Amino acid sequence: MSDSLQPVPPQDDYTDAQRLANRFAVLKSERRAGLITFVTAGDPNPELSLSIISGLPAAGADLIEIGMPFSDPMADGPAIQAANLRALAAGMTLAGTLELVRRFRADDRATPIILMGYYNPIYRYGSTAFIDDARRAGVDGLIIVDLPPEEDQELCHPALTAGLHWVRLATPTSDDKRLRRIMTNSSGFIYYVSVSGVTGTRSASEQDVAAAVSRLRRHTDLPVAVGFGIKNAEQAKAIGRVADAAVVGSALVDIIAATDGDAGAVHKLVRELTHGLQEELRDL
Repeated sequence: MSDSLQPVPPQDDYTDAQRLANRFAVLKSERRAGLITFVTAGDPNPELSLSIISGLPAAGADLIEIGMPFSDPMADGPAIQAANLRALAAGMTLAGTLELVRRFRADDRATPIILMGYYNPIYRYGSTAFIDDARRAGVDGLIIVDLPPEEDQELCHPALTAGLHWVRLATPTSDDKRLRRIMTNSSGFIYYVSVSGVTGTRSASEQDVAAAVSRLRRHTDLPVAVGFGIKNAEQAKAIGRVADAAVVGSALVDIIAATDGDAGAVHKLVRELTHGLQEELRDL
């Protein structure tokens, strides 16, 4: 763990099993889609990363996804791959990622935090220890890209038992049979990857996303968040017309890279995205 983040003692009261459900309930009452922001822990360094993440809720982020740095993020495009390498070079580790969440949670008990990444660092950390430490740090759920439903015994079952949400990915290639399997043990929300391929490279049409979300809703009552390729307020607004939340990652990571971690620049885009979503009130 980087020495630049001073440790905060673990606290069981950072855990709130209803935090994620409460946030989606608020969004529904406000008749709008939510904004889920993604950044990589420790990018470009631990202190700037904490500053960026800590300011996201005030800028308008409803949920925060934090990427766990890994040397081989196979589902991510060039922008997030580079963010992983910057974070690792700055000394960020999985333990450091959990410390960052603890530091955030000391001042913010309301904003849901989802950790997203790959199983290898968790396996090396120890699955049981990771789940316990993540829960006590104030993590609300996990998205583990490379653990399919067939491997639920590895981490999904223990995570759900401990009270962490297990957020699944669905894609344009997920047929109805596969969707039934994906929904098994899913909790919190469903993350729909709107294009085939890696993050940050292409965007799907609103019509295609609307059809996909409609199909997903036939399989689950969970909220549906849509990501991959959303870069501006207009694109977020279009997603907000058909989904429960829009996920924005590569666009924020690009700003971090271009500005050497200027939190103000990152939060400016978040405010613009939030404004676009708030313009699109829905009949629910």
